[in-house]
Amino acid sequence: MLIEFEDHKLIEGGVCAPMGFRAGGVAAGIKAGSTKRDLALIVCEKKCAAAAVYTKNKVKGAPIAITKKHLEDGLAQAVIVNSGNANTCNPDGEEIAEKMCELAAKELDIDENDVLVGSTGVIGQKLSIQPIEAKIGELAASLSEDGSSLACEAIMTTDTRKKEIAVRFMIDGKLCRIGAISKGSGMINPNMATMLCFITTDVNIRQELLQKALSRVTEITYNMVSVDGDTSTNDTVCIMASGLAGNREINAEDKDYEKFINALYAVMMNLARETARDGEGATKLLECVVKGAPDEDIARRVAKSVVSSDLVKAAMFAADANCGRIFCAIGYTEGDFEIDNMEVALMSERGSMTVYQNGAIAEVDDDKAHELLTADEVTVLVDLHDGLYKAAAWGCDLTYDYVKINAEYRS
Repeated sequence: MLIEFEDHKLIEGGVCAPMGFRAGGVAAGIKAGSTKRDLALIVCEKKCAAAAVYTKNKVKGAPIAITKKHLEDGLAQAVIVNSGNANTCNPDGEEIAEKMCELAAKELDIDENDVLVGSTGVIGQKLSIQPIEAKIGELAASLSEDGSSLACEAIMTTDTRKKEIAVRFMIDGKLCRIGAISKGSGMINPNMATMLCFITTDVNIRQELLQKALSRVTEITYNMVSVDGDTSTNDTVCIMASGLAGNREINAEDKDYEKFINALYAVMMNLARETARDGEGATKLLECVVKGAPDEDIARRVAKSVVSSDLVKAAMFAADANCGRIFCAIGYTEGDFEIDNMEVALMSERGSMTVYQNGAIAEVDDDKAHELLTADEVTVLVDLHDGLYKAAAWGCDLTYDYVKINAEYRS
């Protein structure tokens, strides 16, 4: 379930909600035997200020090198993306990624250096340009102002649901919008992961501030997600800003910049939660909210430690209030903080209960705890009582199906 904020109303349209954008998606047969949509395109009617952040894995997919090169001038007008193959560790990977941009640019009659590129799927297998070349005309023809969902479907791999959102808000008396699509289900760790996210906005904002905003919000959203502890090779978040909303350019970190940051957070936080909710084989969303920390870094570390623990995740799958696993995950978190006054509670739509207080485990009714933990969304609330800072992280339970999905991924 998407969370709506008072100042940022949810709207339809995904990446096509902001002014100037169209999107589409087709089936190109990139993965042998697959008939799903696997080739997506997003385009703006004009050049946009653009920014991106990437995986922290030392091994990076070829599309990242090309996207970085094409973003050196801070401008972009389109992005082409394939699923079914990550185009990583291939001898001709960058050549293929460049060719994808060239094909898209020719169909759109734009400069190929203004096209960004992304790939997702199996790592270490060659990607043929032939199915992409054969379908590029059909892909361009599929572009429409209602095409966000087609593009969203085309970037999915093991995802079980589309991840798509748009919000509207006001800046400088002008109606502004941010839209996004993303994919990600497994190989997800708090340094981004097999995760692609493409964001569009019609806000008029200076490129340097767009990059700063994206980097900041990524740190407190996508970098706070963990499904399985694996950081992938292709993770990319891109944003294009058309400026067509007509607001005065945001060129300083003022109140309008803060409004933009907050709207971007509303979009990316929701998609981060949906990524965790859709973890491979997952049956529930696990959230850890930490408050009372001595600094933001400690708050983030503790929250990520809890949602990343395989033992905590397995207990959540069983709806077992084995809370010692939570306390253990908090305790081995790196950093200087006190736990003498720590409180820990479990919460869901089915109730709440304190499980740790004043340095010791609280008395827990196992039957009530089990009922609480059978909900589709469970929150672990940690109050360190050691400062004023807070953070949240998102994960999921660890199930039998996770092993099955990943054991059979290439078959």
